[in-house]
Amino acid sequence: MKVFYASTLFGAMSLAAAIDDGRFGGGRRVLVVSNNAAIPEVSTPLDQAPGFAVLRSRFDEVLSWNELIAPLHPSDWRARVIEVPMMERLIRAHWRLDGVEELVLESIAVAPARTIAGLVRDCPITVYSDGLMSYGPTRDPLPAEIFRRIGRLLHLDLVPGLTPLLLSEYGVAPAVLPEERFLSIVHEVATTAPEMPTGPAVILGQYLSALEIVTPEEEAELHETMLKALVARGYRDIVFKPHPAAGRRHAQLLRAAAGPLGVRLSVAGDNVPAEVCFAALRPELVVGCFSTGLVTAQRYFGLQVASYGTEMVLDRLTPYENSNRIPVTIVDALLPRMSADGTIEQPPAVDLPRLVRAVGYCMQADSYPDLRPESIEFDRRYFKRKRLEVLGLTGAGVGKPSTFTKIRRKIRSAI
Repeated sequence: MKVFYASTLFGAMSLAAAIDDGRFGGGRRVLVVSNNAAIPEVSTPLDQAPGFAVLRSRFDEVLSWNELIAPLHPSDWRARVIEVPMMERLIRAHWRLDGVEELVLESIAVAPARTIAGLVRDCPITVYSDGLMSYGPTRDPLPAEIFRRIGRLLHLDLVPGLTPLLLSEYGVAPAVLPEERFLSIVHEVATTAPEMPTGPAVILGQYLSALEIVTPEEEAELHETMLKALVARGYRDIVFKPHPAAGRRHAQLLRAAAGPLGVRLSVAGDNVPAEVCFAALRPELVVGCFSTGLVTAQRYFGLQVASYGTEMVLDRLTPYENSNRIPVTIVDALLPRMSADGTIEQPPAVDLPRLVRAVGYCMQADSYPDLRPESIEFDRRYFKRKRLEVLGLTGAGVGKPSTFTKIRRKIRSAI
């Protein structure tokens, strides 16, 4: 028996692609789904989302994490150490999880994936990536009971030439999922998706305010500015694709802004993956902040894309270790940028692998000492001077670990 976990349709599609590619062999397959939206009770569960039905045949049984731990929230609940043996027995008995050969998880560093890993023990773990996050460092240190079981990281080759940092400090080898397998799943889901709105331009929403990166008012203004920029480029029929976890308010506010501009704004279903929209609509232009969908639109569908607002997000992200930093850095440095007047310009040329390694080191220096660069050319867009000073990467200290970092390493090695 193999137990899989997914919280989004994008994740479920990635699992289906891996299964079809033979990455998990035969045997019984159980899928555990969770709804991690702020208020799960008013949003559609993954296994009831349009398009999931065609993926259902890959699994022998589908179980709900939300139903198991209700009324607690999946992102918040964790078993206390003293409760783990009891909870493990209860979960295995309740779900009849006898002889689990492999556990397959997304977002291993946070609940509920980390919680599940701690309760379904004594079996190997495979981690599959949830988009651009895989190119960044592991968000939080993992206990030995978990990281010693992780054997591989499956990921889409979203940025050719970049190797994921995720879990590399534990010696976990990354393995690429074939593009053709993933695209075949996307087209399979697209054939059963509900009728799509039409429009030559798409705005990708995220949930930046829910993550406390910006205020709700600033996020609404961000979407409205994207809308006005598209109008300046001559678009009048525009599709808004909200993030599954963002709720309905973003779409409501953007609809109100569209009317005075003479725009016919259509809203795609929040549970329809962006990739399914791209396959069905084939838009001329896709605009967003730093969504993974911008990269899949360009990489897998050959669509014109543009980012907007990345500089503000890079400046606002706190702490510096925020796990969104690498995704927004990649999008900002790699993709064309749209201005408020609708003009689109290419970003300055940059050595992206070198930049990602340097930012990754600054985020988690203790976990990735081998990534320490000989020098860093200070760019306030991607680096904070105080952060570089703490790490001894400015002035005379460049290339040498700071005293503070040395002390932390000594303490860590002694534990």
